[in-house]
Amino acid sequence: MRTKICGITNIDDALNAIDAGAHALGFVFYESSPRYISIEAASAIVQELPPFVEKVALFVNTDAATINSTCKQAKMTLAQIHFEADDALFNALEVPYLRVIRAKTKEDVLRYSHEYRLIDAYCDCYGGAGKRLNIEWFEHIDCSKIILAGGLNEHNVASLKPYGFYGVDVSSGVELFKGKKDRQKVRNFIDKAHS
Repeated sequence: MRTKICGITNIDDALNAIDAGAHALGFVFYESSPRYISIEAASAIVQELPPFVEKVALFVNTDAATINSTCKQAKMTLAQIHFEADDALFNALEVPYLRVIRAKTKEDVLRYSHEYRLIDAYCDCYGGAGKRLNIEWFEHIDCSKIILAGGLNEHNVASLKPYGFYGVDVSSGVELFKGKKDRQKVRNFIDKAHS
């Protein structure tokens, strides 16, 4: 399974995640989030990263122009769209994107099954808030284009391997506190996801 460490706010956390083997880093451009990062701060981190690292920009309730300009200025390689948007918004994006499905039911995990998507637990706030999805929803379906998020940590990530997920996405499950990662938890999570 590929791994994404989300909610990166500083260069030490970014480099530790990459050194541990993360495939992608997530940067939250949603001002209401405790993990919010400015364009300038994200850009400064990206300049220090080695090549071949996916840099994912997370957006909530914004327009295509803002997404495009933020990704360009912060040197992001992928936009993660955490809100329901119409086709016009996706058609106007100038960067590759990943839909986020905030799943309430088993039927939700089948939405957009023809494309890669991130599936997170539904909650009133944006982001799963560490809430875990019912893993039984993923039995007997093709999970090869699903990136799973929500309630993941070093203790449960290995149990996901039989489902064949494309990847896993973690934020709160590897934190010391909101916005700061625990170095060892990050390493343990990635080791168990990749082993």
